[in-house]
Amino acid sequence: MSEQTIVKISAENRNMDKNPRQLRSEGILPATVYGKGMDSKSIQINAHEFAMAYKNAKNAVYEITLGKETFKTVVQEAQMQYSDNKLMNVEFKLA
Repeated sequence: MSEQTIVKISAENRNMDKNPRQLRSEGILPATVYGKGMDSKSIQINAHEFAMAYKNAKNAVYEITLGKETFKTVVQEAQMQYSDNKLMNVEFKLA
């Protein structure tokens, strides 16, 4: 069995002043982190950075750093726009 890939991603709290389309046009991917025992968090991550990592390791463990917190997560769902294969939104679930 192969070793689990860990991908480190830095995130920021989502800028609620902008809609998701505006964020994506700036290269930012809207995302959500959720899991048992925590409130879901709306975050934003670097779209290109995530796309490259996700393409190479769909089942990786994503270590998301948000300020002083770090979450070990897996991708629950990655919403794609199939016409041009652009990522629209990602849901991370605590691993």
